[in-house]
Amino acid sequence: MTDATRPPALFPVGIPVLKPRELALFQALVERETGIHLSDAKDALVANRLSRRLRELGMTSFGDYYAYVTERGHEAEKVRMLDSLCTHETSFFREPQHFELLRERVFPEWQAQANAGLRARSIRVWSAACSTGEEPYSLAMCLLDAFPRGSGWNVEILATDLSTWAVERTQEGLWSLDRAATIPPPLLREFMLKGVRSQEGLMKAGQELRSLLRVSRVNLNATGEWPGGPFDLIFCRNVLIYFGPDARNRVIHGMVRRLAPTGHLFLGHAESLIGVDVDVRSVSANVYTPRAGAYSRY
Repeated sequence: MTDATRPPALFPVGIPVLKPRELALFQALVERETGIHLSDAKDALVANRLSRRLRELGMTSFGDYYAYVTERGHEAEKVRMLDSLCTHETSFFREPQHFELLRERVFPEWQAQANAGLRARSIRVWSAACSTGEEPYSLAMCLLDAFPRGSGWNVEILATDLSTWAVERTQEGLWSLDRAATIPPPLLREFMLKGVRSQEGLMKAGQELRSLLRVSRVNLNATGEWPGGPFDLIFCRNVLIYFGPDARNRVIHGMVRRLAPTGHLFLGHAESLIGVDVDVRSVSANVYTPRAGAYSRY
């Protein structure tokens, strides 16, 4: 499609037209920096999400903005651009079958192994692409419910995301009260605080939950920034669907190598390891664990 034939209806009034050659530049930049592949069908999304930055910087074309973010010394603006293009769709206890698997199978196995002296009473979890925190706080509630304070278990959850905005939201641990609808009532009462007076309509994670989390910005495409393993659980759900094949393979291999020998990797419902040559076995739908002896500790 040429610039002249692009349907103008794709772009709302007041937003500059994102020309195909400009879209191609952003596609290459985003995939190079993050591993995320933006299809040509995402042109309106890219234009909508970046148009605010153009207005704030007083620019009238996406070509000028691209030149700006790729200039030396404008790394902070590049981070803002990537923040703008991140998708933050999430909810508490999303894909509940995964949490049921933890409660009904994985946690009892860990308890039995610890009682038999086959594992330490220590749990490390990585919630990769944690968005605004609903996933890691859901994990924290499940873990504290199964391994409460005083039980002798040490629990640590690392929550990371590419978006600085999402990282800040996760650190804050504050949401609209309507987000509570998917939290099991006993866990909601035990671990969440309901806002009153000036905070009415809001919900905040209690200190017991917050004490388990370490939150930081991590780019999954930059494996050198990754935390070291081993991890007992890695949740990387509903993000790899946006990655190109090479980046997806690299991320999966890196995560499996960071699993403890009995650790579990959880992917999203639309994701799988089909076409990825990695030595794991399937535990449940979209849940994998290393084959015995397949990997040494990272």
